[in-house]
Amino acid sequence: MSAQRGRVVAISGGIGGAKLVLGLSRIMRPEDLVVIVNTADDFEHLGLAISPDLDTVMYTLAGLDDPQRGWGRRDESWNFMSALAALGGESWFALGDADLATHIERTRRLRAAETLSNITADFCRRLGIATRIVPMSDDRVRTRLETDRGLLEFQDYFVRQRCAPVVLKVVYAGATGARAHPDAVAALQDSRLRAVVICPSNPLLSIEPVLSLSGIRDVLARRAAPVVAVSPIIGGRAVKGPTAKMMAELGIPVTAVAVARHYGHLLDGYVLDHADASDNIELKIPVVPTNTLMLSLEDREALARTVLAHADRVAKAVG
Repeated sequence: MSAQRGRVVAISGGIGGAKLVLGLSRIMRPEDLVVIVNTADDFEHLGLAISPDLDTVMYTLAGLDDPQRGWGRRDESWNFMSALAALGGESWFALGDADLATHIERTRRLRAAETLSNITADFCRRLGIATRIVPMSDDRVRTRLETDRGLLEFQDYFVRQRCAPVVLKVVYAGATGARAHPDAVAALQDSRLRAVVICPSNPLLSIEPVLSLSGIRDVLARRAAPVVAVSPIIGGRAVKGPTAKMMAELGIPVTAVAVARHYGHLLDGYVLDHADASDNIELKIPVVPTNTLMLSLEDREALARTVLAHADRVAKAVG
């Protein structure tokens, strides 16, 4: 396995994004990869600060992720949840015993006025993760959904109500006043920047909150390196999560092309699945069809290589 050089910034949500991030980390030097992770679906539960996307990326890079569920830690035990349910506590959001330690320690340190980014960096160091994982902001941003059942916090919609309500509008509360993390901005301004990769995460729930931060969008608007996105849609369906359902309810065609159009002028290149290859003539940017369904470690590495090769071709064409 040869490491590919040049700084790459990946913008990621949880499960789908974490898979591509793992692929990138396997073919790159650790110091050349920076991952900016969505924190707008963070929330407080049982008095604890929960950061689902950060933890999914962190557990994935540490080799601790659960490959069946896609979230939480592998080889978990559930004694806490069983005891909580027996006492009539709120058990709708499952917290495994090992995972619980992460949330307890994060909460303790946040209450001691430590920043989320510092805590995350220390967790990564202790778990042996060399790749830099940066929360999009240390300020509070929360995704809220206007639905046919009223205004809902994202985790209420996603977990408690199992994505059943019809989504009418997505709101990123606090985004206008939030400050993009300085390390995220610095990585995007790095003169060594080779590419910005938008991972195959939900464009509305995982990527847009990051892009909604003025510090991120302003820097990307002045970028020198190419921005390449990977479609989370394959053949009109999402691999996991409510992406397709939400797009349809918001009047967005459930297609790979519609995702690219959502990102608009931000993109210089796009990667979609072979199943959607016939649609690429509709886009005005270079498009590469490939296998985007990441079922194995080899799939993750292969997609990462394809994405970086595409970014390099785009950069050469416009350079």
